[in-house]
Amino acid sequence: MTETATAPLTGKELLQKVKELTHLNKRETAKECGYYSTTKTGKTRIDLTGFYDALLAARGISLEPEKKKDGRGREATYRVSVHKNGQIVIGAAYTQEMGLQPGDEFEIKVGYKHIHLKQLSDGNGADEEE
Repeated sequence: MTETATAPLTGKELLQKVKELTHLNKRETAKECGYYSTTKTGKTRIDLTGFYDALLAARGISLEPEKKKDGRGREATYRVSVHKNGQIVIGAAYTQEMGLQPGDEFEIKVGYKHIHLKQLSDGNGADEEE
């Protein structure tokens, strides 16, 4: 797990800082704008995706369709942790977003540092294409 060292800049402050840092590369610029975290071992991880998303938002550009919030539960973060019992839980927010139903089946493929879930059927008995 990582801890964010500083609050990342957003909006006009972010755009102004980026203009000031044109002499730095993109990774250094993202770090200077607060888009990084430090691991328990002291390693710095740059969050370029968060940085780019914030830049787009600061310029008023949205690549995601607006989602309706019903005011219940937590918003999906697309990040999970392994529980003490070794399980990884995929919450209802994710399964609802995919339109999954009870009984939908998946094939699990384990790779080096990743797990791939492939839906076997769409609930109607038809195989799902990727």
